[in-house]
Amino acid sequence: MFAFPRRLMYLSPSSFNLFTMTCAITVASDNKYIILKFQGDVTRQSTGKYILEAHELGRKLCINEYLVDMTESRNVDPVIENYEYVHIDMEQAAIPKTARVALLVAPDDHSHDFIVTVFRNAGHNLKLFTDRSQAIRHLLKDSSAASV
Repeated sequence: MFAFPRRLMYLSPSSFNLFTMTCAITVASDNKYIILKFQGDVTRQSTGKYILEAHELGRKLCINEYLVDMTESRNVDPVIENYEYVHIDMEQAAIPKTARVALLVAPDDHSHDFIVTVFRNAGHNLKLFTDRSQAIRHLLKDSSAASV
């Protein structure tokens, strides 16, 4: 069996266009937060696996802070998919609402604004950033890297 390393090809349910999306998951050099670096268009179906993998890694390493870098990604899902991602997928996966998440996006990209609002309204500790250093400061404040 042949597996593509961290590369996913899929048909977008909303437009049926072929997209390629990649995600690299790493631990910061100081071991205080986990970095998810997405490239390409993202949807509910393309990101779920990586979010679960990152949170599992966080549980194993007692890390509860996540830098989600989507500076090279756009959210192409319709509003209902964003809503269901938060209220169905994240609930079923038991993603802890206490996880501190900094979502880093390109300054001119507003495709993630709605899902950020949905996450925050659902009680998740997620904040949107366009500056990497501010995002990292947010993750590390009040922290000796708070554990799960």
